[in-house]
Amino acid sequence: MHAFRDVATAAYCPRKLYYRWRDPDVGDSIPEEVGDRRQLAFEYERLLTDEAALLAAPIEVTPTTFRSRLNCARAGLDAWDQLADPPNRDVRLEGKDARGIAHKVLEQPLAPSLVFAGRPPEQGVWEPQSVHVVAAALALAWERETTVERAFVEYPAYGVIREIDVSARRRAQYRAALRTAESIDGPPARVENRDKCEPCEYREGCGVRTRSLRSLIG
Repeated sequence: MHAFRDVATAAYCPRKLYYRWRDPDVGDSIPEEVGDRRQLAFEYERLLTDEAALLAAPIEVTPTTFRSRLNCARAGLDAWDQLADPPNRDVRLEGKDARGIAHKVLEQPLAPSLVFAGRPPEQGVWEPQSVHVVAAALALAWERETTVERAFVEYPAYGVIREIDVSARRRAQYRAALRTAESIDGPPARVENRDKCEPCEYREGCGVRTRSLRSLIG
């Protein structure tokens, strides 16, 4: 059974997943900066009213933009109260094919929400993050023995919350990423979009062949 993160990485770059599985230093620790940004997702109401807290928060937009976006989310999302004060936090889910953590699990409607420290796209969510949240939604559905039709993705450093449908297209993307992860037994081909390589922690060694002792001594 794969971790949610592994399936999402397979959607982003199978080669990165291959190197991550081979990396003995990979663990479950979260960088402090990531943790600080995720924590914002549990402080929305305070950040909307406490000027000092907002000015000290690790946000990536102006305070005015941040509050404007959150106020739009509060007005437009019927799940706002549960997103702001989640009934279930950091829930470990184990589905049929994948397992991992949902940062929030809402009850009405039943839905997971995942919190990401990075920048949102102009519209929707990034495909690997869509795969990640669908993995969580399907695992939640498996555990509760019911259907989960929507999910949420939060980018709290930007004040952005997006609701997505767990559609047939998104489920197909998830299943394709799952098949990719299951098929990896050697270094996959490089991705065509080399922009993905720039932020990758394995870019320096990606594709570098290790010479054997026999070749080194002639």
